Amino acid sequence: MLDHFRMFADYNRWANRLVYTAAAELTDAELRENRGAFFGSLLSTLNHILVADRIWMKRFTGEGDTPASLDTTLHDDLAALTAARAVEDERIIACIDSLSDARLGAVLSYKTLTNPTAVTQKLAPTLGHFFNHQTHHRGQAHATLTALGRPSLILDLAQFLRTQRSQWA
Repeated sequence: MLDHFRMFADYNRWANRLVYTAAAELTDAELRENRGAFFGSLLSTLNHILVADRIWMKRFTGEGDTPASLDTTLHDDLAALTAARAVEDERIIACIDSLSDARLGAVLSYKTLTNPTAVTQKLAPTLGHFFNHQTHHRGQAHATLTALGRPSLILDLAQFLRTQRSQWA
């Protein structure tokens, strides 16, 4: 099970690099244009993914800042957001690498941000949600990029497994 989550952590970093590389080709106006994604613009969507990752990482590790709301703008420019994303991706990989099978089966308790309700659940399915959430919003980022006329990205896990020279291939 640990290798499953290690694979997802590596995949997350790989997919984020592809999205951020494509985003770097946009104008500032295109980055900020509301294209109908849940958080509006590509810049806001990318900020949201980082916000949510930091919220979950605080829950998982007890360390780091927790943004006050899901639509917090952590970085208003793509260069700073890209740098922060790279740091967070490495933090996620380190966190997953530090886990044990026993920890995956242990419970995690936290309060939700939007409706402060106490939740207790096993860590493994919570990590599944964590990685699925990233993929969900990366899909919205991808849709925004294509709506702005950019070429479609191949972000499939299968593509990651086929193209990356790693233990997962």
